[in-house]
Amino acid sequence: MKKTALRASGLVLLLAMAAGCATTGLDEVKATADRAAADAAAAVSAAEAARAAADRAGQAAAAAQSAAAEAQACCEANSESMERMFQKSMSK
Repeated sequence: MKKTALRASGLVLLLAMAAGCATTGLDEVKATADRAAADAAAAVSAAEAARAAADRAGQAAAAAQSAAAEAQACCEANSESMERMFQKSMSK
């Protein structure tokens, strides 16, 4: 009887230890998964911020291109005006 009780308590102890190890392992896996999810959320946030910055940079580049085209048109108009003035003065 003592031998059977000893075996039963040993088996219960073994099962309790195995369950405790499994719970600890699951907790570690859950913690790792939670950290991975937090890291992924941070990466998404950083990517959205980078996209917003790139959009702003694109808008600034488009505005600069427009201003440069406007300045070039003005320069060409001034050159044509000066050429006409020069031709007019030379014909007198």
